[in-house]
Amino acid sequence: MAHTPPLHTCPIELRQIETNGIRANVAVAGSGPAIVLLHGFPHTWRLWSEIIGPLSEHYRIIAPDLRGFGATTRASDGYDAGALAADIAGILDALGEPTAAVVAIDAGTPVAVLLALRHPDRIRRLVVMEALLGRLPGAEDFLAAGPPWWFGFHAVPGLAETVLLGHEARYIEWFLTTGTRGRGVRADIHDAFIDAYTGEDALRCAFSYYRALPTSAHQLDLAVAANRLTTPTLAIGAHPVGDALERQLRPITDDLVGQVIPDCGHIIPLDRPHELLDLMMPFLAAERPA
Repeated sequence: MAHTPPLHTCPIELRQIETNGIRANVAVAGSGPAIVLLHGFPHTWRLWSEIIGPLSEHYRIIAPDLRGFGATTRASDGYDAGALAADIAGILDALGEPTAAVVAIDAGTPVAVLLALRHPDRIRRLVVMEALLGRLPGAEDFLAAGPPWWFGFHAVPGLAETVLLGHEARYIEWFLTTGTRGRGVRADIHDAFIDAYTGEDALRCAFSYYRALPTSAHQLDLAVAANRLTTPTLAIGAHPVGDALERQLRPITDDLVGQVIPDCGHIIPLDRPHELLDLMMPFLAAERPA
C-alpha cells in the first residue's frame, strides 16, 4: 500500500545513554524545550517517525527505545511502570534536561503518568494515548467483555515467546494492520518493527511488560492515593480505546482535555499523524515561551 511521504524530515542522532542499570538507545533531534516520546508494543522509537520532524522545529525531541525494546538493553527485569519511569528520569538527567513534556502511547502511558505523579516538578505537560491505567475506575465499559485477548496470552510466563518463535513477522503484522484499521504502515517502519521483535529474547522482553502489569497497577494505585495529577494533560483516544483513558484520568487530574480522533487506529502517530499534530501542537505551545 502506498503511503504519503513523511511530514517533515530532520537530522536525528542516535545516542546510547546509561540509565538505571541499562543502556538506552535514544533518538535525539531538534532544539528547545524537551519533549520525551514513549512508544508501546509492538513499536520502537520509530513509531514517532512522522511527527519528530514537525516537533523538532520547536522542541528538543528525546525518543528512547524503552527497556527491552529495539536497541535498548534486553534486561532480565524492571518492566514495571516504576522502573521504566526511573529509566526515563535518568535519560533526562544524562541529557541535562531538568524538565520535559512527555508524549506517550500504549505501554508508555502508565510510565508517563507515574513519572508525572512522582515528579510533578519535572513534567511540564502530558499527552497520553490509547492505553489503560491499571485498575483505575473509568474503563469499565471498555473492559465489559474482558481485556484484549493478547493480554492473557502474553502474561503467561514463557508461553507466548515459545509459541511465536519463527512466526514473529506474521504476529507483529497483525498488530500493525489492526492498529491502522487495515491501512498498514510504511515499509521501512514495518521492517524495523519486525526486526525489533524477532527472536525469543526480544519477545520475552516485550511480554515482560504484560507480566508486570499487576505491579504497575499497584504502583499507580499508590501514587494516585498520595497525589493528584497536577500536570496539564491531553488524553487522545482512537480505536479501540476511545475515551476510556480520559475517563480514568478525569477524577484524578486537575487540568485535563480529552479528544478522540475519528476513523483512526490504535497506532495514532503512524495512522493519523496530521490529526495528532493538530491536537498536540497547540496544547504543547501553550506552555512554550513566546
